Amino acid sequence: MDDIDQIEWLTSEGPVAYTEALAFMVERAAAIRAGSARECVWLLEHPPLFTAGTSADPAELINPLGLPVHDAGRGGRYTYHGPGQRVGYVMLDLEKRGRDVRRLVHALEGWIIATLAELGVAAHRAPGRIGIWVGEGPTEAKIAALGLRVKRWVTLHGLSINVAPDLSHFAGIVPCGITEYGVTSLSALGKETPMSRVDDALKSNFIQFINDLSTTDKVS
Repeated sequence: MDDIDQIEWLTSEGPVAYTEALAFMVERAAAIRAGSARECVWLLEHPPLFTAGTSADPAELINPLGLPVHDAGRGGRYTYHGPGQRVGYVMLDLEKRGRDVRRLVHALEGWIIATLAELGVAAHRAPGRIGIWVGEGPTEAKIAALGLRVKRWVTLHGLSINVAPDLSHFAGIVPCGITEYGVTSLSALGKETPMSRVDDALKSNFIQFINDLSTTDKVS
């Protein structure tokens, strides 16, 4: 895409409070819609917390550690965020990239899969299940999540990849409402990976994500 260099990339070194991140996304999305700010990708980590999507079921919040719970305003159910997890918030203008939310989700999944492949992990979509998965059969586990909101055709929220988080914190929820499978990380798979390496892989596969988002091919 000719305008891909106009997309701003931000990277935060320390943990970012969820309320701060949410306020930034809402403000930035409004500015993008008004034409006063560039599209943006923000890479960050959060302190340990849970977020509740619009389909969150209170019965799926166990939370024995008493971690804070935030209403996210995105689609989906409960998700954990914490140190060692790379979160990528994506604020893009779908007015110029095609008003196709299904294609957006598919392209975002493809971006995560390509990023993990570059990091030496084979990952896949699973029909009927949200997120990105590794392994097969009884060893199959979730390694990445995605959740989105589209406001006036500008995207908010995005993806999270488990690099080396405290996986025990996921026991505080039923992640994305799925009880039959576990959660894993690059570290748990033996891939000790600096966060900067994850960021490089996200950036190197971003052009393909934008191309997939903008294609006119039908999503199967």
